[in-house]
Amino acid sequence: MPGFEVINYKEKKAVEKIFEEGGVLFAHGFEKIRKKFHVRDFENKFSSKVKSKYSLAVSSGTAAIKIALKALGVKPGDEVITQSFNFIATVEAILDIGAVPKIANVDYTLNIDPKEIQKLITSKTKVIIPVHMLGVAARMKEILSIAKKNKLYVLEDNCEALGAKYQNKYLGTLGDIGIFSFDYGKIITTGEGGMITTNKKLFDKFSREYHDHGHENNPNLPRGRDTKTIYGFNYRMTELQGAIGKVQLLKLSSILKENKLRYNELKKNIEKRFKIRNEPENSISCFDTFIFFVDNKKLREEIINLLKKEKFGTKNLPDAIQWHCSYFWDHALSKSQVKNSIKTMKILSSAIAIPIWLRKSVTEYKLLGKSLRLL
Repeated sequence: MPGFEVINYKEKKAVEKIFEEGGVLFAHGFEKIRKKFHVRDFENKFSSKVKSKYSLAVSSGTAAIKIALKALGVKPGDEVITQSFNFIATVEAILDIGAVPKIANVDYTLNIDPKEIQKLITSKTKVIIPVHMLGVAARMKEILSIAKKNKLYVLEDNCEALGAKYQNKYLGTLGDIGIFSFDYGKIITTGEGGMITTNKKLFDKFSREYHDHGHENNPNLPRGRDTKTIYGFNYRMTELQGAIGKVQLLKLSSILKENKLRYNELKKNIEKRFKIRNEPENSISCFDTFIFFVDNKKLREEIINLLKKEKFGTKNLPDAIQWHCSYFWDHALSKSQVKNSIKTMKILSSAIAIPIWLRKSVTEYKLLGKSLRLL
């Protein structure tokens, strides 16, 4: 379920408290008229939750990808490998720094197929971006092995799988850098917003300075005379978002628990009738979305109509596939890269994604599963 479903008086109280503490909405400075730094506190709490040494809160998940790429030293003309089932933001971030996206197809995990990565690697390749789409881990063991062999960085796009794990580690903490999104449809939300996680001080230092116009935040100087060594841009999170993020983070465990209850009711019914999405060994999803495959076009349409009628709807597949499959991105990608996405398009064309909602009870998901099994 998305975090907006559990927004209540606690988020409202957290926002009101900022004004009681001085009303400073900016995440830096103004020490004399504030009592807390909520964004910095959110970062620390996030690091503790996902077991990452460093966390940096930024203005969006898209900004997080761009900052992370720059922290990894990606420059114009460099190549970045990512996957064809994705939100377009990942490709936009690559393009925005002048790099070249190389598109790999997905397998039935609906994440990047490791077999496709090796054939895309050239002397210009710098980074691999696996995207843990709709709650399920990419095959990180193979991906990390390929990256190590070819001396490439791994940037995990974990915008859609906060709380999911691979080999008992939180997704977003296995590669060199991980990124998260807190937009209004994500597992936890701050309206907009994102996070960058890493265990490498050098990457955190660059990201922290770059997202704040190059500020080093030298503790020996006031902000107006702060030192700097690089130029940056403004990708800062606000204190309002930081305060809300802390409250939402406390609700994450409950969200994951409720998701799992509903997801499992679908699984135990639907897996008897349809092929369901593969999950890598030793991984645990965040149970955000249930995906299965229906080859029969007439039956697929019947299922989609039932989901609409019962007010479950679908999530990205098929309702927003144009924004989530590179086959449709001829406005951003070369013809050859679009053509490379045909295999993924064929897989996605038979997929149906059911969102997990809190507003729908566990019993309603059980009944839905039974109805779908009997079609």
